[in-house]
Amino acid sequence: MNIAIFGGTFDPIHCGHLAAAQAARQWFGLDRVYFVPAGHPPHRPGERLTAFEHRYAMVALACAGEPAFVPSLAEAPWGETPNYSITTVRRFRRRLKPGDRLFFLIGVDAFLDLRTWHQWRALLTAAEFIIVSRPGFPLELVAQVFPAGMLRWHRAAEAAARRGVPPLQVEEFKLRGGGAWVLAGVSEPVSATGLRRRVRRHQSLAGLAPETVAVYIAQQHLYDRAAAGFRVPCPSRQARGMKEE
Repeated sequence: MNIAIFGGTFDPIHCGHLAAAQAARQWFGLDRVYFVPAGHPPHRPGERLTAFEHRYAMVALACAGEPAFVPSLAEAPWGETPNYSITTVRRFRRRLKPGDRLFFLIGVDAFLDLRTWHQWRALLTAAEFIIVSRPGFPLELVAQVFPAGMLRWHRAAEAAARRGVPPLQVEEFKLRGGGAWVLAGVSEPVSATGLRRRVRRHQSLAGLAPETVAVYIAQQHLYDRAAAGFRVPCPSRQARGMKEE
């Protein structure tokens, strides 16, 4: 089985996230992509996020109808404990069987900050990385993230189009103890910041976020004022069981 972890704040989830996951699923034959909203992202201290319950609900709505996309409670808030990606990856790894492949799906903007993450060197070898292009972030900086001596070789090639998949430039980095790929050409002109701004300006989210997510944002009055009052009960860790991953 091939699975990928796709973490982020998802505040809110949008069509760019879904396009990245779909491209990765098709190119790497992923059986499942787990969307993991962060409860307490340690690399974004002090940032005010929409309540986890809302962000998880939007992820669940966006994943509905796509069996390979799975909303995950793996990083649901538990007290004030930060959510470290290395911990999440290791938890998923323990559930896999020999021969299964575990990928870590990430945007190039986040990947370029990887050296500031907790146990980032261990993370590079704990999963195979799929790095997705984002507008305004030069892909040539990716190689500079890898520690000296870890990068064994780098190969860039124009990938042949597969059925139902647009042509992509796929760059492969072979690492000691792991590997990474960069997918260029799948970026969408949308960001969570831009979506929140559009909501405050009472502009349409059509084509930028799934319709179900846009309706949810409107119904719960997210982003145009403090999201308060409505809260989806967060299941206890005992009740989550396998649903955590």
